[in-house]
Amino acid sequence: MTRPATAEDSNATESASLIPQPTPAKPVPVYEYFLDRGLLPDFVLRYGIRSKLSATAAEYAALTVAEEADAKRKYIRAIKALPEIALNTKEANEQHYEVPTEFFKTHLGPRMKYSCAFYNYEGLRRENGALIPKAKTLQEAEDAMLDLYVQRAEIKDGMSILELGCGWGSLCLYLAERFPNSPVTALSNSHGQRKYINAAAELKGIRNLTVLTGDMNYFEFEGELKGREFDRIVSIEMFEHMKNYSALFAKVSRWLVPETGRMFVHVFCHKFHAYDFVTEEEGSKDSWMARYFFTGGTMPSEDLFLWFQDDLKVVDRWTVDGRNYGQTSEHWLQRLDASRTESIAVLTKAYGSEELGFTWFNRWRVFYLSCAELFNHGNGQVWPVVHYLFKRA
Repeated sequence: MTRPATAEDSNATESASLIPQPTPAKPVPVYEYFLDRGLLPDFVLRYGIRSKLSATAAEYAALTVAEEADAKRKYIRAIKALPEIALNTKEANEQHYEVPTEFFKTHLGPRMKYSCAFYNYEGLRRENGALIPKAKTLQEAEDAMLDLYVQRAEIKDGMSILELGCGWGSLCLYLAERFPNSPVTALSNSHGQRKYINAAAELKGIRNLTVLTGDMNYFEFEGELKGREFDRIVSIEMFEHMKNYSALFAKVSRWLVPETGRMFVHVFCHKFHAYDFVTEEEGSKDSWMARYFFTGGTMPSEDLFLWFQDDLKVVDRWTVDGRNYGQTSEHWLQRLDASRTESIAVLTKAYGSEELGFTWFNRWRVFYLSCAELFNHGNGQVWPVVHYLFKRA
């Protein structure tokens, strides 16, 4: 779930300052008292989450074809009119990427992939017709999704590759190692992430990877990379934190090789309805997710990018069963619970008090529970994942 957030150009370490706290809702909902203290058993939490998801899904499903089309037109006009590519970049960075890497190392998979893995609920087959084995572990599922990216993006050794929003380097490290003749450039939103990736590359003996930091609102290549065009651009779960896709695609298209260049994008989505994650101040009745984990976030519809083809044209797209993300989230939750003591200690140090460390541990549990239930809802057919392949228009 990679965020396009501001990263100050400094050599400060991740532990140099405490993470700012989000402004609480006014009034604070009663249920937050119980969530923050971990007082509700999981079966109660899951029941509440499922009830809310069912109501939301029913609300969207009740729209007529004309109503949904009108809502989508209004939404697209609104985001095209925004002055910036992304909103709330500072808050988004604080919510995820200023949290110490050590916290995520306690429960993400071996490759530190902070996005949907692939368990093959679809029963996909390889090019030779052989069935892709269904992953049983998080490690297997991480590797399966990374391999699927390579297939669908049609990446070959020797191509120049740019990753936008590289997180902790699961994909860029994989690509640099698998394709040693390919110069790989990765853009991160966090100096902490850049430091982690560079250290991992050093351990693996990788020499063909360059990691940069920047905010997609303002980032431009400079120095020897100025004017550079890439054979492949890849982006995994970053575009959900963009808004003005017209401006984004116009910028990114300049970085893509004409004719043969391709951009591969992976986003989670709703099967037909696009919407924003908003706080109470912005009109939401319940903004827990927006306030603590997804400020300024977007839930694209599965077809949303088809409306933004002035600078990039869609070559192909594939829908990934939402249960793949549901199982990914369940594995994260299981591993988080297994590392409870260590995780709380890391969060306590990051937030400056035992109370906040315990509170944020419980919030992360609810976050992963919510993600698992969201993507599993409707047997994975309501909130799936979509892969897009673009070329320059």
